[in-house]
Amino acid sequence: MIVKTEQELAESVKAAPGPLHIRGGGTRDIGNPVDGNVLSTAGLNGVTLYEPGALTIVAQAGTPVADIETALDAENQRLAFEPMDHRRLLGSSGTPTIGGIVATNASGPRRISVGACRDHLLGVRFVDGSGTIIKNGGRVMKNVTGYDLVKLMAGSYGTLGVLSEVSLKVLPKPETETTLVLHDLTLRDSVTAMSAALGSPFEVTGAAFVNGLAHIRIEGFEASVAYRAGKLRDLLAKFGEITQTEDAASAAMWRDIRDVKCFADHGAVTRVSIKPSAAPEFAESLGQTRGADLAMDWGGGLMWFAVTETEEATHKALQDMSAGKGGHATLIKGSASMRADAPVFQPENPTVTALSQGLRAKFDPRGILNAGLMG
Repeated sequence: MIVKTEQELAESVKAAPGPLHIRGGGTRDIGNPVDGNVLSTAGLNGVTLYEPGALTIVAQAGTPVADIETALDAENQRLAFEPMDHRRLLGSSGTPTIGGIVATNASGPRRISVGACRDHLLGVRFVDGSGTIIKNGGRVMKNVTGYDLVKLMAGSYGTLGVLSEVSLKVLPKPETETTLVLHDLTLRDSVTAMSAALGSPFEVTGAAFVNGLAHIRIEGFEASVAYRAGKLRDLLAKFGEITQTEDAASAAMWRDIRDVKCFADHGAVTRVSIKPSAAPEFAESLGQTRGADLAMDWGGGLMWFAVTETEEATHKALQDMSAGKGGHATLIKGSASMRADAPVFQPENPTVTALSQGLRAKFDPRGILNAGLMG
């Protein structure tokens, strides 16, 4: 069923006789398999308010991200958190929607400098599991009074409510960008180099390690970028050869990093979030026991592991190691049987489990919204 208005959405949820599988553009099939009648928000389409001067855009949940980016581009603005497009990694063919971005808190390489999707989310409208329409937040950033449901909805994968509209803060686009590429580094040296760049005063907006190369990005006015690039080259000269990629070629490079293009042909991919300082030991410990390809973003705070054999065992090993390091590992790509048998999301401790179950019981007392997707 495709709903076209918020009221239709509310009536559909209220009248549902059983579980519902909530879908937007169908590009992010992530999580445990879900049974139930498909309820699509793709018909909730359109930008309802855009105020470039206030750096605010409001759109219905099913609005294609491409439409929003086109509107922003006309005013030389953008979604600063650089949301990942999962289609290349997952091989999906739908249309990414802004509701899907918010529901999964999809955030790209620029998260290290500007924050995640949830940090740019000003307000939401959604329908809870009883069919009630709820509004929270607004259209400007301000101190929160009452419960901050806005942050709660970002990354809840539609298990607490079905988004109908979102309000986001946007930022101006930079005049240009450049990327320094460091060659022939060990894993440890790459993390050291990225940490040095991120800890410098030169406003790095991307730090990733892919295919044996460390990438350092800076953005802004042309003269400022040229000055900071020179200073960074001096700072990082001790790590060896450095090449430089400019403007459109740099942007294309970061789209590939954002979308994890390097692992598009792998059958199973796990995403690990951990302290950057712990990344080298984490990756080396895994490499001693199992074969896995590795890419890193956020200066080492985000690691992508891809394998072609013994996928389930390796994924579980990553979750066990993450638990010991205070991180978490999520299976982003895997076969249907693997997703059914292995815990897709990092197993929670009993306290967090009790809180999660309490929230779901409150927002979805019948347990019909993407039931079981997050465990």
